[in-house]
Amino acid sequence: MTFEELLSETRTFLFRLDYFFVDVVLVVGAILVGLLINWSLRAVIRRLFSDRSHIARVTMRQAIIPMRLMAVFLSLMVVLPLVSLPSSWLATIRHVMGIILILTLGWASYIVANHFTTRAMTRYHTDDEENLTARKTLTQLRVLRQVMFFVIFMFTAGGILLTFPGVREIGTGLFASAGVAGLVLGIAARPVLSNVFAGIQIALTQPIRINDVVIVEGEWGWIEEITATYVVIRIWDWRRLVVPLTYFIEHPFENWTRDSTNVIGAVMWRVDYTAPIDDIRAKVKEFVQESDYWDGQVVNLQVVDSASDVVELRGLMSARTSPRLWELRCEVREKLLTWLQGAHPHALPRTRASFEIKGETPSGQGPLGKGLAVE
Repeated sequence: MTFEELLSETRTFLFRLDYFFVDVVLVVGAILVGLLINWSLRAVIRRLFSDRSHIARVTMRQAIIPMRLMAVFLSLMVVLPLVSLPSSWLATIRHVMGIILILTLGWASYIVANHFTTRAMTRYHTDDEENLTARKTLTQLRVLRQVMFFVIFMFTAGGILLTFPGVREIGTGLFASAGVAGLVLGIAARPVLSNVFAGIQIALTQPIRINDVVIVEGEWGWIEEITATYVVIRIWDWRRLVVPLTYFIEHPFENWTRDSTNVIGAVMWRVDYTAPIDDIRAKVKEFVQESDYWDGQVVNLQVVDSASDVVELRGLMSARTSPRLWELRCEVREKLLTWLQGAHPHALPRTRASFEIKGETPSGQGPLGKGLAVE
């Protein structure tokens, strides 16, 4: 290799090296400018809304990382045409950065929506027995949050897919032939969309709410969670029953706490015909009124049925919540049985039978003599 060739290659290398350093300086400068713009924007917003809006400041604090990423990516997209890279590389890098930018925007929307809905839900507590308003508001907020998450996901996924030319062409073709394609898409999306619309309808009309006591498919339990597509019911024995949202729109079910948390329950006893009904009625009222689980509203005893051997009694009593009603029923049932065993044992159910002895012995010795016949 001659000296001239070596000098030429050295100049070419230095020329490329200069461009490489220029590109590095442009990229690093764009990142720093993006961070500076983000910091300045946040400072201005904090200054403007320091005394007026707590929401703006909280939003900036919650979405600080996505906002930084968005500022950096926007700055890089501005300087990308100035970087000495092949055009195919630039197109690919710009495409990837556009996807990341859309993901960052969706991430920021998710963070803000989750923060404010969670913040609103923490203001309402269901520990209080008179919690109808709290359960109503919590149900609306939870369903609203799930719908917002679904919408954010759909828009983010749709925005990413539309960055691909092939997907845009498919979308244009679907709009052009919206007959059969629209029908197919509608049928395919029906389960998801029906549950979303059912969730919106439940949030507005509220046939069920968080912590409602319901009977679904023969199972008794509480509404534990309402998501965008299904409802989780906590059954009394700690099992979980998962039911689609559309079930509560299309099928009948029992809601014991639709208007209030107060519920009425019944206790059944079977006693003998000789049982003192008035004394039992007085004792039932006494036991109910002495209980801490009674809400002071309903207490009564009625004779509801009679069979060949027993009389059926039904005691009605009320409590503020279904768990307290369960405890009240068990307590009164046990106390009355204990009282009957001690004060009126003859009132407990008994089986009666009658028989007749016929015939006598040939010697006339009477029915207890030889040749006794019993029927």
